[in-house]
Amino acid sequence: MASYKPEEIIDITINHGVKKANYPFLKSLILGFQAGAFIALGYLLYIRVTAPLSGELEGLSTIIGASLFPIGLILTLMAGGELLTGNMMAVPLARYAKKIKTVALIRNLAIITLSNFIGALFVAYFFGHIVGLTESGVYLEKMIHIAEHKLDGSFIQAFVSGIGCNWLVALAVWLCYGSNTPSGKILGIWFPTMTFVAIGFQHVVANMFVIPAAIFAGYLNWLDYISNFTPVFLGNLVGGSIFVAMLYWLSLHHQQRSGEKQSLKAS
Repeated sequence: MASYKPEEIIDITINHGVKKANYPFLKSLILGFQAGAFIALGYLLYIRVTAPLSGELEGLSTIIGASLFPIGLILTLMAGGELLTGNMMAVPLARYAKKIKTVALIRNLAIITLSNFIGALFVAYFFGHIVGLTESGVYLEKMIHIAEHKLDGSFIQAFVSGIGCNWLVALAVWLCYGSNTPSGKILGIWFPTMTFVAIGFQHVVANMFVIPAAIFAGYLNWLDYISNFTPVFLGNLVGGSIFVAMLYWLSLHHQQRSGEKQSLKAS
């Protein structure tokens, strides 16, 4: 199972960030829709599998659900998709490298936020509400419990939870880029994603599914959603763009360039 060194991964990631920032609008919109739907389908799978497991099996259900949820990110990175949380790492890294302009960074994040929301909303409404996969029996109870729990904390708690989430999700993307085999990519995606789900950190795109699903079921409202979206979005942005992109930029890319300059001087 071949893998790249961190110094190589950062260059690969920068190249991905440049490509993402320069995608045509329609391509970004379609791939963003796909990714939003994939994450929502992963969350729907989580609910359908864990909802019947309660009582003494609740701890086990968390592990099982966390182990299944990564299918959304696996589909996004392997089949093709543009996910906001991954772009919050790769595209800012391209900006740190001065390969793109700030306006391109903002444009990309705006388009992917909108298209991820449309994709997640599609799954929440048509599969959750119309088909009824989240609106009956234990599945409804589980979905409402999750959605209401997302709103329990304060702004700062949701913000910090968002940082923890995208620290791990961005590392999942980083590890995916660090392998050149399908099995290596899947393993790199799976472990960090499973970890954030098992811990309970907040993911802005996952919340685009579960909170609207509760709204369609008549339990929450769009003001509730906005109050959650803002801190989680900001936390995810910090987690990806600073705790992964910036820290690796400072430790790897600058160090690499300094080493190259010293070699040139020595020669």
